Amino acid sequence: MLTLMVTIMFVLLFLGFPMMIPLITAPIIIIWFYYPGFDPMILTQQMIGGILPASLIAVPMFILAADIMTSGEMSNRLVDFVKEFVGHIKGGMAITTAAACTIFGAISGSTQATVVAIGGTMRPHLLKGGYDDSFTTALIINSSDIALLIPPSIGMIVYGVVSGSSIGELFIAGIGPGLLIFLMFSVYSYFYAKIKDIPSVPKSSWSQRWTATKKAMLSFGFPAIIIGGIYTGFFSPTEAAAAAVLYAGVIEILVYRNVKLRELREIALSTGLVTGVVFILVGVGVAFSWLISFARIPQMILPGILGPHPTQLWVLFIIAVSFFIGCMFVDPIVVIMVLTPIFEPVVNSLGIDPILVGTMVTLQAAIGSATPPFGCDIFTAIAVFRRPYFQVIKKTPVFIGMLIIASALLMFFPQIALFLRDVAFGY
Repeated sequence: MLTLMVTIMFVLLFLGFPMMIPLITAPIIIIWFYYPGFDPMILTQQMIGGILPASLIAVPMFILAADIMTSGEMSNRLVDFVKEFVGHIKGGMAITTAAACTIFGAISGSTQATVVAIGGTMRPHLLKGGYDDSFTTALIINSSDIALLIPPSIGMIVYGVVSGSSIGELFIAGIGPGLLIFLMFSVYSYFYAKIKDIPSVPKSSWSQRWTATKKAMLSFGFPAIIIGGIYTGFFSPTEAAAAAVLYAGVIEILVYRNVKLRELREIALSTGLVTGVVFILVGVGVAFSWLISFARIPQMILPGILGPHPTQLWVLFIIAVSFFIGCMFVDPIVVIMVLTPIFEPVVNSLGIDPILVGTMVTLQAAIGSATPPFGCDIFTAIAVFRRPYFQVIKKTPVFIGMLIIASALLMFFPQIALFLRDVAFGY
């Protein structure tokens, strides 16, 4: 059964069908062959049920907020703010890029939105500053992955819905690993610039820094709304998403005046298109994972992989490898929807903190988004920067290596993620 299911999916993907087609075709064929008396309407009910949770409302809200900001001025102001403070350091422009991606991640929650917004702004500056094209593109797509860890995170929302974990706790837990990865990228950028003898920009005066700070000040309202609102209990994650949309609209339309009211229709249509794709993937992913559970496939494959007496560390390692490999080939949302229910019984039986698992899963989704052959951020960069595939991925291995090291550190030192969660929620 498992072999037939995997074969069907790979054949359909090889023939060029979008991911949603293999995800729903494989279960239908499996039911037809192995469960002839089964009512296929149950799959439809599972798909509809998959997109019913109220928490999923946060997804289109955060996407819409990111689209409004990408169409406006906030990303440029954030970049200017960071550049004035760290641009003069060796590798300062690269560090500025990583920092801007981290900050923008606290606004958008989307890796692809970060590639477009920050990459489009910083790439010309990096090239002009002496960084080669492959390094520049690799830095942008991998730094953009921090957006999947820094709240708000669409990946964490999906994981929270599937696993029943607290989305607010997941948001707070993602901050530590996100900052760790930013630090690693910054150190690497410093030594890269030093070895390549890339010149730094002149140091800005405190007057210039104050000006850039004033211009970017309103952008910092997003982390205050999202993280502060959830931390204090004033907002639920879903309410914080709605407040983020309102805040983005007020700032970009009424204050900065870079987005016109007539443009909101096109922005909303773009958001609707992306949301439609996400929700279709969520729906078929739920149906697919339900069939896997119904057919008892986890009970067939997990004992052989985990062994008779699995430890928490071994389970976390298997989870990391499974999600990492899956996200190399398939959209991270699909991988989260399909694999999370498979590992959930083992996680619960061993008493592993589900927030730690969720952070680890989201980190693997972030790595997979920038990992060949089919990482979604790679193809976003190809489309936006109009560069060939092999040039885009040429210098990604070093960054992927650092992300793998971050995963290992998170496995051995869970408090990287759980410390802030424990402080924020009183554990």
